[in-house]
Amino acid sequence: MLRKRGCAVGEPYLLDYVRTPRGGGTASGGLHHVPPLALVTTLLDALVGRGLDPTRVGDVVLGCAAQVGEQGGNLARTAALLADWGHGVPGVMVNRFCASGIDAVAQAAARVRAGEVDLVVAGGVESTSRVGPLATRSPLWTDAEVVRRTGSVHPGVAADLNATLDGFDRDELDGYALESQHKAAAAWRTGAFDRSLVPVGGLDRDELVRPDSSRDVLSTLPPAYAGIGADGHDALALAGRDSPRRIDHRHTTATSPTPADGAALLVIGDERAAQRLGMTPRARIVTTAVVARDPVRMLTAGQEAMARAMLRAGITPGQVDVFEFAESFAALCLRLRWAFDAGPERLNPAGGTIALGHPVGATGAIMVGGCLEELERRAGRLGVAGVSAPTGLGVGLVLDRG
Repeated sequence: MLRKRGCAVGEPYLLDYVRTPRGGGTASGGLHHVPPLALVTTLLDALVGRGLDPTRVGDVVLGCAAQVGEQGGNLARTAALLADWGHGVPGVMVNRFCASGIDAVAQAAARVRAGEVDLVVAGGVESTSRVGPLATRSPLWTDAEVVRRTGSVHPGVAADLNATLDGFDRDELDGYALESQHKAAAAWRTGAFDRSLVPVGGLDRDELVRPDSSRDVLSTLPPAYAGIGADGHDALALAGRDSPRRIDHRHTTATSPTPADGAALLVIGDERAAQRLGMTPRARIVTTAVVARDPVRMLTAGQEAMARAMLRAGITPGQVDVFEFAESFAALCLRLRWAFDAGPERLNPAGGTIALGHPVGATGAIMVGGCLEELERRAGRLGVAGVSAPTGLGVGLVLDRG
């Protein structure tokens, strides 16, 4: 059950949140010229400018999915050194694919709760335009036998399988994507991201938002994953299943998460750390959950992690003011909306990764920070954030502003 309101030593609180804009994850994107290390050091500098004393920080925990090349070599420690945070601030990297950023936050909160440290900076980074997911040459993506034995189908094929099983048609998927675009555009018009956004590399906006999106435009787009499915992934996804007999490919590029570059950081500390820094705790991290599920349907895991986190916190979906769920394809968002009875006003009210972009390792941290900010805007109390990831991984987290 939720504990009595008020701060407590050892309880993890969100003290601050910053993020970069999200640039398109291609060579023409607005952040392609900015190395991932610079994305992180820019945010570390911004936190100091907002009052953080880096000598008090016990660790920097950073999520990143493609930890190779420019994103290899413990980026967290390297960034802390380059930002002149001193030699005494450690750093560690986390990889739980798309859920890396939220898992970094969850791990930081657990260490504060355990009393190991009282102040941690946690978040994530990904420059998909400079270090693509295949750059790791992981056998999970490149070895046909590993793919077959693990059931690691392409996420787009998994999304289409879920849409087929749950009965969401093309029109419903397009409708959800259109809604995400319009909510994101409205959030920008009203300055919803002003408090946390740190311009970098000449970019001061999430450049992927398409306020002029329409059903007419979306309806002309072809299915994005039919070719991949025909190339063996449909057969792999359907193996051992009685139904469906075939996958109806319904997702397009418009109803899929848009690859992006970006970074996000949250300051997590207990009451003593907040008092030393002169910061007012903005929300308590009540509980977190990590689950692993069917690596073929895979993308249901984030919803299940959110449900488990709510169960641990002793709350029901009806009590939640804001749900932030990484839009890993429209069908999964519609599924969550039905399961939690979460309409557009509660689910991703400022838009999601379909409209704003998906910088893989940073997305989960952005979900947590976005949940915090939306709770503050509407004077809400309870928020739940979650992310699904390949191979059936999911992470969920509950926030309480009470």
